[in-house]
Amino acid sequence: MGSRTADDETLRTLYDTYAGSLLRYVLRLTSGDRQRAEDVVQETMLRAWRSAGALDPERGSTRGWLFTVARNLVIDQERMRRARPTEVGDESLVLQPSSTPGPDEAFARTLLSWQLADALSGLSPDHRAVLLELYYRERSVAEAAEALGIAPGTVKSRAYYAVRALRVECEERGLSR
Repeated sequence: MGSRTADDETLRTLYDTYAGSLLRYVLRLTSGDRQRAEDVVQETMLRAWRSAGALDPERGSTRGWLFTVARNLVIDQERMRRARPTEVGDESLVLQPSSTPGPDEAFARTLLSWQLADALSGLSPDHRAVLLELYYRERSVAEAAEALGIAPGTVKSRAYYAVRALRVECEERGLSR
Protein backbone atom coordinates (compact mmCIF):
# COMPACT_ATOMS: atom_id res chain seq x y z
CA MET A 1 0.00 0.00 0.00
CA GLY A 2 2.90 2.34 0.75
CA SER A 3 4.28 1.76 -2.76
CA ARG A 4 0.99 2.90 -4.31
CA THR A 5 1.10 6.15 -2.34
CA ALA A 6 4.70 6.73 -3.44
CA ASP A 7 3.72 6.13 -7.11
CA ASP A 8 0.79 8.52 -6.79
CA GLU A 9 3.03 11.16 -5.27
CA THR A 10 5.59 10.65 -8.06
CA LEU A 11 2.89 11.07 -10.68
CA ARG A 12 1.58 14.20 -8.96
CA THR A 13 5.10 15.65 -8.93
CA LEU A 14 5.57 14.76 -12.61
CA TYR A 15 2.28 16.38 -13.50
CA ASP A 16 3.00 19.54 -11.52
CA THR A 17 6.47 19.80 -13.05
CA TYR A 18 5.81 18.97 -16.71
CA ALA A 19 2.09 19.25 -17.52
CA GLY A 20 2.13 22.96 -18.41
CA SER A 21 5.07 22.81 -20.80
CA LEU A 22 3.85 19.48 -22.19
CA LEU A 23 0.41 20.98 -22.90
CA ARG A 24 1.95 23.98 -24.71
CA TYR A 25 4.10 21.60 -26.80
CA VAL A 26 1.15 19.35 -27.70
CA LEU A 27 -1.05 22.37 -28.52
CA ARG A 28 1.49 23.28 -31.23
CA LEU A 29 1.47 19.70 -32.53
CA THR A 30 -2.35 19.61 -32.67
CA SER A 31 -2.72 23.04 -34.33
CA GLY A 32 -4.27 24.52 -31.21
CA ASP A 33 -6.88 21.82 -30.60
CA ARG A 34 -7.04 22.18 -26.83
CA GLN A 35 -9.31 19.21 -26.15
CA ARG A 36 -7.14 16.89 -28.18
CA ALA A 37 -3.98 18.30 -26.56
CA GLU A 38 -5.38 17.75 -23.07
CA ASP A 39 -6.26 14.17 -23.99
CA VAL A 40 -2.71 13.58 -25.22
CA VAL A 41 -1.21 15.04 -22.02
CA GLN A 42 -3.51 12.88 -19.91
CA GLU A 43 -2.57 9.74 -21.88
CA THR A 44 1.12 10.66 -21.62
CA MET A 45 0.86 10.98 -17.85
CA LEU A 46 -1.03 7.70 -17.64
CA ARG A 47 1.74 5.97 -19.56
CA ALA A 48 4.30 7.57 -17.27
CA TRP A 49 2.43 6.20 -14.26
CA ARG A 50 2.27 2.72 -15.84
CA SER A 51 5.93 2.81 -16.88
CA ALA A 52 7.55 4.22 -13.77
CA GLY A 53 10.74 2.25 -14.55
CA ALA A 54 11.21 4.13 -17.81
CA LEU A 55 11.42 7.39 -15.90
CA ASP A 56 14.67 6.48 -14.14
CA PRO A 57 16.98 9.52 -14.47
CA GLU A 58 19.91 7.19 -15.18
CA ARG A 59 18.13 5.96 -18.34
CA GLY A 60 17.58 9.45 -19.72
CA SER A 61 15.70 12.70 -19.29
CA THR A 62 12.18 12.40 -17.87
CA ARG A 63 11.19 15.52 -19.81
CA GLY A 64 12.52 14.00 -23.04
CA TRP A 65 10.67 10.74 -22.41
CA LEU A 66 7.37 12.56 -21.76
CA PHE A 67 7.70 14.78 -24.82
CA THR A 68 8.61 11.80 -27.03
CA VAL A 69 5.60 9.83 -25.81
CA ALA A 70 3.32 12.83 -26.41
CA ARG A 71 4.70 13.38 -29.92
CA ASN A 72 4.25 9.70 -30.77
CA LEU A 73 0.65 9.79 -29.51
CA VAL A 74 -0.11 12.78 -31.75
CA ILE A 75 1.50 11.05 -34.74
CA ASP A 76 -0.43 7.84 -34.07
CA GLN A 77 -3.71 9.76 -33.80
CA GLU A 78 -3.02 11.52 -37.09
CA ARG A 79 -2.24 8.23 -38.82
CA MET A 80 -5.45 6.70 -37.47
CA ARG A 81 -7.44 9.75 -38.60
CA ARG A 82 -6.03 9.51 -42.12
CA ALA A 83 -6.70 5.77 -42.30
CA ARG A 84 -10.38 6.20 -41.37
CA PRO A 85 -12.89 7.33 -43.96
CA THR A 86 -14.20 10.84 -43.56
CA GLU A 87 -17.16 11.00 -41.25
CA VAL A 88 -20.25 12.84 -42.39
CA GLY A 89 -22.75 14.65 -40.27
CA ASP A 90 -26.50 14.23 -40.27
CA GLU A 91 -26.95 17.21 -42.57
CA SER A 92 -25.68 15.42 -45.66
CA LEU A 93 -27.92 12.43 -44.97
CA VAL A 94 -30.99 14.63 -44.87
CA LEU A 95 -30.11 16.23 -48.19
CA GLN A 96 -29.81 12.91 -50.01
CA PRO A 97 -32.92 11.98 -51.96
CA SER A 98 -34.78 8.96 -50.75
CA SER A 99 -34.47 5.89 -52.95
CA THR A 100 -38.09 5.05 -52.14
CA PRO A 101 -40.52 7.42 -53.79
CA GLY A 102 -43.07 9.12 -51.57
CA PRO A 103 -46.80 8.80 -52.30
CA ASP A 104 -46.89 12.00 -54.40
CA GLU A 105 -43.89 10.94 -56.48
CA ALA A 106 -45.25 7.41 -56.96
CA PHE A 107 -48.60 8.84 -58.10
CA ALA A 108 -46.86 11.23 -60.52
CA ARG A 109 -44.82 8.36 -61.99
CA THR A 110 -47.92 6.21 -62.40
CA LEU A 111 -49.81 9.04 -64.07
CA LEU A 112 -46.89 9.73 -66.39
CA SER A 113 -46.61 6.08 -67.37
CA TRP A 114 -50.34 6.02 -68.26
CA GLN A 115 -49.96 9.17 -70.32
CA LEU A 116 -46.90 7.75 -72.07
CA ALA A 117 -48.75 4.49 -72.81
CA ASP A 118 -51.55 6.57 -74.32
CA ALA A 119 -49.04 8.49 -76.45
CA LEU A 120 -47.44 5.21 -77.58
CA SER A 121 -50.84 3.97 -78.73
CA GLY A 122 -50.88 6.87 -81.21
CA LEU A 123 -47.82 5.46 -83.02
CA SER A 124 -47.84 3.00 -85.88
CA PRO A 125 -47.47 -0.67 -84.84
CA ASP A 126 -43.97 -0.83 -86.41
CA HIS A 127 -42.74 2.27 -84.56
CA ARG A 128 -44.27 1.12 -81.27
CA ALA A 129 -42.68 -2.35 -81.62
CA VAL A 130 -39.19 -0.88 -82.19
CA LEU A 131 -39.46 1.43 -79.17
CA LEU A 132 -40.71 -1.39 -76.96
CA GLU A 133 -37.78 -3.61 -77.97
CA LEU A 134 -35.11 -0.92 -77.58
CA TYR A 135 -36.31 1.03 -74.54
CA TYR A 136 -38.64 -1.18 -72.51
CA ARG A 137 -36.95 -4.51 -73.08
CA GLU A 138 -33.53 -2.79 -73.22
CA ARG A 139 -32.35 -4.78 -76.20
CA SER A 140 -29.52 -3.77 -78.49
CA VAL A 141 -30.21 -2.86 -82.10
CA ALA A 142 -29.03 -6.31 -83.20
CA GLU A 143 -31.22 -8.07 -80.61
CA ALA A 144 -34.24 -5.94 -81.55
CA ALA A 145 -33.64 -6.67 -85.25
CA GLU A 146 -33.56 -10.40 -84.55
CA ALA A 147 -36.68 -10.29 -82.36
CA LEU A 148 -38.62 -8.28 -84.94
CA GLY A 149 -37.25 -10.14 -87.96
CA ILE A 150 -35.95 -7.00 -89.69
CA ALA A 151 -32.52 -5.59 -90.60
CA PRO A 152 -30.53 -3.61 -87.99
CA GLY A 153 -30.55 -0.55 -90.29
CA THR A 154 -34.35 -0.71 -90.38
CA VAL A 155 -34.45 -0.82 -86.56
CA LYS A 156 -32.29 2.33 -86.40
CA SER A 157 -34.40 4.14 -88.98
CA ARG A 158 -37.70 3.19 -87.36
CA ALA A 159 -36.37 4.15 -83.93
CA TYR A 160 -35.39 7.59 -85.20
CA TYR A 161 -38.81 8.27 -86.74
CA ALA A 162 -40.63 6.62 -83.82
CA VAL A 163 -38.98 8.96 -81.29
CA ARG A 164 -39.91 11.98 -83.44
CA ALA A 165 -43.50 10.76 -83.73
CA LEU A 166 -43.66 10.04 -79.98
CA ARG A 167 -42.42 13.56 -79.24
CA VAL A 168 -45.29 14.97 -81.34
CA GLU A 169 -47.81 12.69 -79.60
CA CYS A 170 -46.55 13.82 -76.18
CA GLU A 171 -46.71 17.50 -77.13
CA GLU A 172 -50.30 17.05 -78.35
CA ARG A 173 -51.20 15.58 -74.96
CA GLY A 174 -49.49 18.39 -73.04
CA LEU A 175 -46.60 16.25 -71.89
CA SER A 176 -43.29 18.05 -71.96
CA ARG A 177 -39.85 17.62 -70.49
